[in-house]
Amino acid sequence: NIVNNYSEAEIKVREATSNDPWGPSSSLMTEIADLTYNVVAFSEIMSMIWKRLNDHGKNWRHVYKALTLLDYLIKTGSERVAQQCKENIFAIQTLKDFQYIDRDGKDQGINVREKSKQLVSLLKDDERLKTERAQALKTKERMAQVATGVGSNQITFGRGSS
Repeated sequence: NIVNNYSEAEIKVREATSNDPWGPSSSLMTEIADLTYNVVAFSEIMSMIWKRLNDHGKNWRHVYKALTLLDYLIKTGSERVAQQCKENIFAIQTLKDFQYIDRDGKDQGINVREKSKQLVSLLKDDERLKTERAQALKTKERMAQVATGVGSNQITFGRGSS
C-alpha cells in the first residue's frame, strides 16, 4: 500500500474491502466513518469505494465489502456519504444484476445483488434513512459511554466473588 502511495484513508478502505474471506471489523469501519468528516479523506474514501464497486468476477468480495462499508458509512458517517450515494445511485442499482459463480459452482453474486437492493431501498427512503442515522448515533453514544465508564459505577472487570 505504501508503494502505491495510498493515503491513510485509502489504505483503510482497501483493508476493509479486501478479498479476505472475513468482513471488515467494526473498529475499522468506525475509523473510516470518522474520517468521512474530513473533506480530503472523504473524497479519498469515496473514490476508493467507487473503484471497489466497479470490480467484478473473482473480486466479488471487493464489491460486497464496499457495499457493506457504504451501508455503515451512510448510517454513521458524514451525511455527504448518503448524498453522494443518492447522486450516484445508478452505480449501486446496476449491482442488482451482479453475477459471479465460484469454482465450486456457488453463486457468490447473490450477496452483492441482495446488498445492493437493500442499499438502494435505504437511499430512496429519506424517513428510514433519518431513523437509521439517529439509531446509529444513539448506539455510538452508548458505546462511548460504556467505553469511558460514564454513567455507571458498577463496572467490575475481572473481580470474581469468592
